[in-house]
Amino acid sequence: MATRFPAVRRRGTGPRGRGTYGGPRTALAAAPACAVLLLTGCSADYDADDVRYAGDYSSHPPLAVVGYPSTGTLGITQQVVWRIADGKADALAALTDDEGAEAEAAAGKTAENWIAAFRKGAGGQVTAEFYDEGSYRQMVVLYLHDTGQIKAINVRPTSTGTKDIWRVSMKETDPAEATAVLPWLPKKPGELGSTTVR
Repeated sequence: MATRFPAVRRRGTGPRGRGTYGGPRTALAAAPACAVLLLTGCSADYDADDVRYAGDYSSHPPLAVVGYPSTGTLGITQQVVWRIADGKADALAALTDDEGAEAEAAAGKTAENWIAAFRKGAGGQVTAEFYDEGSYRQMVVLYLHDTGQIKAINVRPTSTGTKDIWRVSMKETDPAEATAVLPWLPKKPGELGSTTVR
């Protein structure tokens, strides 16, 4: 007695050839679902940070890099440049490495000074030069090419209790101090080999 198997439809040809059984149309229809799964497959905290970073990254010009950044120093530097470009003083001040009312006031004033002085340049092409080794703290020099400005910042890790996060020193409450350029800094990135002059 012969065994009979039900008829098998060809892949990609459902009723009336509409492509409902694994054909190209099915793959295209599944793409948005796959993207959602990728974005929601991890913890909620990771997803929120990841989505926020992707939005920031896609809405700003790419940051050119010279020198010796770490993941942490690059990340905080991107945040500083993006917040200056966006004119978001509160978000920029929140990146300060100090705590307390006095430090918060200084960070708020510094953020206003940086935005007033560097917003136009931060919104264009920027090169960040990372000086020396950055495991503990690092000086980063921002070259704002559209305006010809140079801005040095200092970043370092701070502890939140559960992990270390990188923050920026924000104590330039005087507009003149905020725009001052260290005399030894070169006019172009990389001229000193990303090594601090001692």
